[in-house]
Amino acid sequence: MQPLICVPITETKTEAFLKAIEEAEKTADIIELRLDYLTDNDPVYLLKVLSIKREQFRKPFILTYRPREQGGQKDLTIGDRRNFWRKFNAWDLVAYADIELDLVERISQSQLSIPWQQIICSHHNFDETPANLNEIYERIARTPAAIVKIATKANRIGDCLPLFDLMERGDKPVIILGMGLPGIATRILALSRGAMLTFGALRRGAESASGQPTATELRALYRAHQLTKHSEIYGVIGNPIGHSRSPLIHNAALKATGRNGVYLPLEVDDAATFIRDFVHPKTKKLDWNLRGLSVTIPHKLSVMPHLDFISPAAQAVGAVNTIIVKGNELHGDNTDVIGAMKPLEELMEVKGTRAAIIGAGGAARAICYGLQQRGASVTIYARDEQKAQTLADEFNAQAAPIAHFQGNADLVINCTPVGMQGHHEGASPLKAESLGNVRLVYDLIYNPLETQLLKDAKTAGCQTLGGMAMLLGQAAEQFRLWTGEDAPLDVMWQAIAMP
Repeated sequence: MQPLICVPITETKTEAFLKAIEEAEKTADIIELRLDYLTDNDPVYLLKVLSIKREQFRKPFILTYRPREQGGQKDLTIGDRRNFWRKFNAWDLVAYADIELDLVERISQSQLSIPWQQIICSHHNFDETPANLNEIYERIARTPAAIVKIATKANRIGDCLPLFDLMERGDKPVIILGMGLPGIATRILALSRGAMLTFGALRRGAESASGQPTATELRALYRAHQLTKHSEIYGVIGNPIGHSRSPLIHNAALKATGRNGVYLPLEVDDAATFIRDFVHPKTKKLDWNLRGLSVTIPHKLSVMPHLDFISPAAQAVGAVNTIIVKGNELHGDNTDVIGAMKPLEELMEVKGTRAAIIGAGGAARAICYGLQQRGASVTIYARDEQKAQTLADEFNAQAAPIAHFQGNADLVINCTPVGMQGHHEGASPLKAESLGNVRLVYDLIYNPLETQLLKDAKTAGCQTLGGMAMLLGQAAEQFRLWTGEDAPLDVMWQAIAMP
């Protein structure tokens, strides 16, 4: 059976529902008609319209009429549902019908005539991934339905493990998925691990369940339909992770270089457990070809005790943002340093420059190390003077309150979130009049592309460098560490610059 990307239609009005089917045909292999979403007409009316127009549609249909307590949009008794399927006689209109387990069991014990080869028997749990998944699977498999479907809420990434196991049972064709962002790996990798189909929304806001990517993302970004069990797996671990732009960057690079691989957003709450169960070659419970990970907040420190080797740069910065799988070992590195320094060195000679670092957090540590290694004279300016002094002592730098900055520097690097979208956007950590004698102002913020600090710097006649350069630089170095290939920077830039 060819693996399929299924687009559910979730419109509430008949006319919009029909238009959505037309739109879905562009990205779907198969289309799910969620009749329980309709509010303006009886679903039987829509089915009559579809019967008349069936030749206009090229893609096969799955028919679903789900009760509210099982994730549907209608208050339906089991009698309502039974009557609907008893009266339904347009089996030539659809490829499959999705009927819930409780109803399938009742129907199978009655005299109702059902083409079981077209039936998907489904079980949904919107609260958790229960411990008795195998029992549920076996209960469904015992029914005469042709296909087993199980969808459960993944509250943590560990819930994906038993779901992946079910995909490979092989007794009957399966549709298995974890709802919610922690379960997104089950959606993207489902087809490569034996599932019959995976669901992708028609567009943002049209999802039929939480954590559902769009069909376009599944097909174009993750290339879900092309993956195999041997595909290289990369990803970013963090919490939260939904905002990360790394999947855009790295999936574009993997595609451009022709690698059989995918880069996943992985919401991880416990780094130690995740590394044990998913990552370390000696202990992992999931059989997947994991090659490397990006690490972001809050795990840059917590992953370090669980790695076999940590690079000098990561040790000096005190944080790992990259994990590389090397044989049976995990190696940790920090690409923020080279990611920040490389674009800077293309614009100026760093050695001997007077550098002002604004902020004393994690990003400032990486910048301090990079500048120290390249012979710059560094002063750290921060609101927390003690924190700045502690960092300065560690890297043989000077420290001062941020209010004391008067422009006595060749280079200014902003390592604070001031000016970031959603974080004092439109503000600047420095007074515009203090920038007049500065040669280059570098803001590590990349959203927005041009912060207020950079605008003020341009007005003052300074050369400027935005945070996108560092974002792409550190990602390019990650790609090199994982694959041994030079990253296609132009492609990565295009991927992230697209609106």
